[in-house]
Order: sequence, then C-alpha cells, then structure tokens
Amino acid sequence: MYSKCGSLTYARRVFDKMPDRDLVSWNSILAAYAQSSECVVENIQQAFLLFRILRQDVVYTSRMTLSPMLKLCLHSGYVWASESFHGYACKIGLDGDEFVAGALVNIYLKFGKVKEGKVLFEEMPYRDVVLWNLMLKAYLEMGFKEEAIDLSSAFHSSGLNPNEITLRLLARISGDDSDAGQVKSFANGNDASSVSEIIFRNKGLSEYLHSGQYSALLKCFADMVESDVECDQVTFILMLATAVKVDSLALGQQVHCMALKLGLDLMLTVSNSLINMYCKLRKFGFARTVFDNMSERDLISWNSVIAGIAQNGLEVEAVCLFMQLLRCGLKPDQYTMTSVLKAASSLPEGLSLSKQVHVHAIKINNVSDSFVSTALIDAYSRNRCMKEAEILFERHNFDLVAWNAMMAGYTQSHDGHKTLKLFALMHKQGERSDDFTLATVFKTCGFLFAINQGKQVHAYAIKSGYDLDLWVSSGILDMYVKCGDMSAAQFAFDSIPVPDDVAWTTMISGCIENGEEERAFHVFSQMRLMGVLPDEFTIATLAKASSCLTALEQGRQIHANALKLNCTNDPFVGTSLVDMYAKCGSIDDAYCLFKRIEMMNITAWNAI
Repeated sequence: MYSKCGSLTYARRVFDKMPDRDLVSWNSILAAYAQSSECVVENIQQAFLLFRILRQDVVYTSRMTLSPMLKLCLHSGYVWASESFHGYACKIGLDGDEFVAGALVNIYLKFGKVKEGKVLFEEMPYRDVVLWNLMLKAYLEMGFKEEAIDLSSAFHSSGLNPNEITLRLLARISGDDSDAGQVKSFANGNDASSVSEIIFRNKGLSEYLHSGQYSALLKCFADMVESDVECDQVTFILMLATAVKVDSLALGQQVHCMALKLGLDLMLTVSNSLINMYCKLRKFGFARTVFDNMSERDLISWNSVIAGIAQNGLEVEAVCLFMQLLRCGLKPDQYTMTSVLKAASSLPEGLSLSKQVHVHAIKINNVSDSFVSTALIDAYSRNRCMKEAEILFERHNFDLVAWNAMMAGYTQSHDGHKTLKLFALMHKQGERSDDFTLATVFKTCGFLFAINQGKQVHAYAIKSGYDLDLWVSSGILDMYVKCGDMSAAQFAFDSIPVPDDVAWTTMISGCIENGEEERAFHVFSQMRLMGVLPDEFTIATLAKASSCLTALEQGRQIHANALKLNCTNDPFVGTSLVDMYAKCGSIDDAYCLFKRIEMMNITAWNAI
C-alpha cells in the first residue's frame, strides 16, 4: 500500500520491522525502490544493497524480483549492473523469460549496445511488436539504415500486425514520413479493424497466460474461434504455451490442427513452439515429425528438439541430431552444447563422446561459457574422470551446479574424503547448499561411516530448513542406518512429514542390517497401516529377517504379501523366500517355491 502510494520511507520502515520475510515481501520493497528510483541515486544504491541481502536470505528469486532490478539498472545508467543481472538471469534460467529478455533488450538498446541487444532479440522465441519497434528505432537512431531495412523485411515475414509506432518507423525506413507512406509501408493494406481486433485478443490471451488464469484464457480463445476472429502466429504460440502449462496434449493437437488448416504451421516460430510443446508433453515422435517437416530451421529448432529428446532418455538420437546440426554448417550455442553433453555422458561410450564435444567447444570458443564448462564438469564426473573435471573447475568461478557436479563425481568415484573437503571449502567461500548438495554429502558420510561429520551436516540441514525435503531427509536416514545408529535413524524417520516407500524400506532394511529383526516387522506393520505398498526389495529384506529369526509364520505372511503384489516370479524375491523356508525347516514349501522360479540363479540352487 505504501509503495503504491509513493511513500518509500514508510514502506521501508514496515519492511525493516518484519520478523519473517518471504519472496513476496522482498519483491514488494524492491518494486517500491524501482518506482522511486528515477534520478535518485541513493535509492538505486539502497536497492542494489537490498538485493545482495536478499540473495543471502532467500534461496530462490523470480521474474517479479528481476523486473524491478532491471528497471533500476536502466535508471542507474550502469552498464556493468545490467550485464551482472543478465548473467544472474542466465544462471537461474530466467534469461529465456519473455519479460526479462525484453527488459534486457530495452536496456542494451538504451545504452547504445545494439549488438548485445540484437543477440538477445534474435534468441527470443516470441517477440511482440513492442520489441520489434525498439529494435527498428535503435537501428534508425544509430544510422544503421541497411540493418533497419533487413529488420523491416523480417518483421513483415513474422506475421505480426504493426501498431501506429511501427507504421511510423517503417515509413522512416522507406523515406516517407507522411500518413500515406505509413499506410503503404504495411504490405497489402491490411484492414485496420481486423488488425486491432487480433492485437487486442492476443494481448488478453498473453495476460491470462502469464497470470495463470488458464480457464479464462481457454474461454477467451473459444470466443475468438466462435467469433471467426482470424488467428495469427502469436495466437498459436500463446495457445501452445498454454497446452504445456495445463499439461493437455489434446489442446496442443487441436491448436496444431488449426495451424495446419490456416497454413501457419510452416512458419518458423509456430513450428518451434510445436516442437517445444510436444517435447514438454513427452510426445517425441510428434516433435520429431514436426522438426523433419520444417522447410526452414534455425538454432532454436535444433536446440528444442535436441534438449527435449536428451532430457527424456533418447540419448543416442540426441547425439545423432547434434552431428546432423554440425553437418548443416550451423554453429551450436551454449544451450546446444549443454544438452548434447548431458546426452553423451549418459551413454556407454560417454567419456569418448564428451571429449569430442569438449574439443568442438574449444574449436568454436564456447568452453569459457559457464553453462558449457559446468556441463563438461558434470559429463567428466559422471564418467569418473575427475582429473579433467578438476582442471575445468579450477580455471573458472562456478555456481552451485558446478560444485554439486564435482561433489557427486567424487562420491561416484568412491573418493568421499574429497567430497567432504570440497563441501567444507564451498561453505568457507560463502556458497549456499541446496537439496542436491546435502543429499550427496549424506550419501558420502554413509559409506565413509563418518557419523560425526554427518551429524554436523544434519544440524546445518535443520538450520537451513532442508531437513523437511523428502530427498534430503531420506539421505539423512540412510546415513544413520549405514553408520549403525538406529536411535538417530528413528529420529530422522519420525521427522519425515510423509515417508515414502523408499524411506520405509530404508528403515526396515536398517533394522535387519543392525540385528533388530523384530523391530523391522513392527515397522513393516506400521507401513501397511499407513497404506504404503512394499516393493520387491522390501519383501526380500523381510524374508531375510524371517530366516534370521526362523519365524515361519511371519515368513508365510511375507509370502502372502508377495503373492498379493504378484512379485514371487522376481528372482530376488523368489530366492529370498526359498532361503527363508529352508532355514525355517519347511523344506517342502522351499522346494515347491523353488520349482516355480522362472529364472534360476546360483543363489537359489545354493539355498535349496
């Protein structure tokens, strides 16, 4: 309220007295400073200081955080600040956000950095008429007449409808500033009322999409169709983005059919949006069909299909597409390289492929990019090639993802002491941990039996609030179980708000491994009361507990559970049950079950 009424002083007083502040509070006070920042240097400096404090207090930031900060950058006139926030947007994955990228383009152009603005502009998947106007105006003001002519041609090809400002800029490019010139500059003399209608409708769709009002958006789109409003490429891009947001393949396919009917599916931006939609909805065959049918492809097309395929287990196909991209003579960017590295490193020949991609990154001078370097560290770490990962890590100042990749690599390479040393160094340098960091460290403490270090990290997790995260809490539980401290394990288990089947199984197996078989059956009873279904590993573990106690009746109950779950044909479960019946003295039951095991192994023969 104080912010919107222009009273920054009172807004700051209220903010300073707040005992707890969430991201909304921080965003509100930053917005207040942005509103009061024009020509007030002190307010700009105070806002930058607040943002640094925010980074220490709040783990995540959003578009609503960056929006006021970018406005402050513009008012400050500091190019370095704008570049810093651009880097931060890339780091948290918001550089592709329509509003953030648009604000950055505007800043670069206002500061006369047309080249940087153009690079960002061309990377944006959706560019509205306002951004086109900014680029056209910048070229004209800088005297880049040829570039302005090329851009005006690209605008006509985009299918967007111009507004009054666009018409004036196009007229200036054609050398005619008259009203007649403005009209002539827009090809084919589009009907003004239809142009205004579609711009108005698309604006409404865009506002509904970005505010999360999907029901209202769908109603608005249905009204457009019923009213015979002619949809353009912007309409289809917005509707395909909506299909992803509401996770509706049916909606996406309906929009695709409409685009086909109007012949807009062949437009580059629409085709790219179709690929993105199908990949996000895990329909990779459809995405590949759209990609293969494209008459024209840009780097966004290649990046979308490679990333979508790589993220969903089709690594070989992703690598083949990357090779095809290179044969087409296109130069991959940091997004291409990170996607193909993720795919390549997951394959059996991952180390060799990752090295080839690394060589290509050096060749195109892309290895210095933080995204690419981090992806290379992750690729080498996954393949336990830590010397190469260390060389890359020591050469650059990295973010949390790189620290996590290094620690995970050391853990996978059974070099846990280096994991713990790196974790200590990370905190010494003021880097914040996340759930992945802590899960990795707890895993390391478990196989090193480093319970003292584990307890210290557990205390840190409680302090930072990560102990309630299911992944972290499962790691804490597993660490205590491996270290044989079942009292601490019980405390960790009881602290999990809603234990999943993994947590229950870990607790049960921990009891058995530490000689507390009776307790294991008690935990299993609680698990069944909570309605959690056991898996094959749980059944096999409990069969082992029955054999240790020579508790035939309990063993039969476990067998009954296995029959209900239809997992007696699993070789691991079947062998464990055979061993249980044999050790409990019921040879007939053991032999009867032995004969039913479809895939016989040496353990089953030994048991019988």
